[in-house]
Amino acid sequence: MFPTARAAAATRASAAPAAIAAALAAVVALSGCSVVRSINNVRHGIDSNRAAIKTFTQGLKTGESMAFSATYVTTGSSPTKIVYSVQPPHQVSFMQTGTGSDTSSLDLVSNSSGEYSCTSATGNSGWTCMKLGRAQAIAQNELVSLYTPSHWITFLETFSVAAGFAGDKVTNSTRTVNGISMHCVDFSAKGVQGRSTICSTPQNILGYVKVAGNPTRFELKTYSASPSAALFKLPPGAKVTQSN
Repeated sequence: MFPTARAAAATRASAAPAAIAAALAAVVALSGCSVVRSINNVRHGIDSNRAAIKTFTQGLKTGESMAFSATYVTTGSSPTKIVYSVQPPHQVSFMQTGTGSDTSSLDLVSNSSGEYSCTSATGNSGWTCMKLGRAQAIAQNELVSLYTPSHWITFLETFSVAAGFAGDKVTNSTRTVNGISMHCVDFSAKGVQGRSTICSTPQNILGYVKVAGNPTRFELKTYSASPSAALFKLPPGAKVTQSN
């Protein structure tokens, strides 16, 4: 079911212990009192970063079990509108619509009858839906995962350790986006200019993501705690085909 990004994200995160062990080995290779000093500095950096991230990720974990419908907009040269809706335990809808001259739409739906990818081309009012097999569903999940709490929970928990070894600093902040108050984590990464920011609402819905080095960001416009049942149905009149 959409989303299933946690498994993929967990696989990526499994590389963290090996990286930590290698970093510790490098620290131990130092001499004299500098060993103790370096270990203490690393430990302090990790603990500080974990503390900055812990409250934020705990809130996102709470949000994973909630029903909601959130409308996002992206920035950049090809802005899009995203409507991401969840009705636990099994219903998910992800609709992406272009703006300006590109009004093509993608609607990913997961409900009790299966998982579907529906498309409508620019200037075409009709919809075509394909019922997805397992491989196609996993591929679609890669797109959806960026808007799921589980993706950013795994990312932040792994980053908090890596940043501690690199000497990077993770901090907390607040901001208001489209009239919605949010609490955030801010961080930087080695070799990337600028700081990244991830925010969530008091209702623990992902609200704002800006990654340093990428001109595109997405931000929450509106949300509802009572998603319409129509969101989890195929578009009216859609022609349905079976995947190969």
